[in-house]
Amino acid sequence: MIIDHIGLYVNDLEKTKRFFETYFHSTANQLYHNETTGLKTYFLSFENDTRLEIMYRPNLSKKALNELQIGYHHVAFKLGTKKKVDELTELLQTDGYEIVSGPRHTGDGYYEAVFKLEQYFIELVA
Repeated sequence: MIIDHIGLYVNDLEKTKRFFETYFHSTANQLYHNETTGLKTYFLSFENDTRLEIMYRPNLSKKALNELQIGYHHVAFKLGTKKKVDELTELLQTDGYEIVSGPRHTGDGYYEAVFKLEQYFIELVA
């Protein structure tokens, strides 16, 4: 069994799509729009058939999420080397994204950097 995709509700669908296309080289399918519910989605495809579904509904709560609440906390992208983690972290910081921690070596053996996209944490690992 494999995980087919992970879905995230976002506040700005197009901005989030551009973010993943720019920094993670994803490709998006055609926009799906359900006229009845207002739901809009894109499936973003990455290397090795990994997919992320980004979703928007106009009636979603804009309430900020507490980083320590129950539920999904972060999505991790394996970049392969420390150099790639450092380079992408520097680019994201230059482009105005909030770096939450790192790059650093973790106690469990990872080399990682964590940044925030909307209310989600994105982890970059070597």
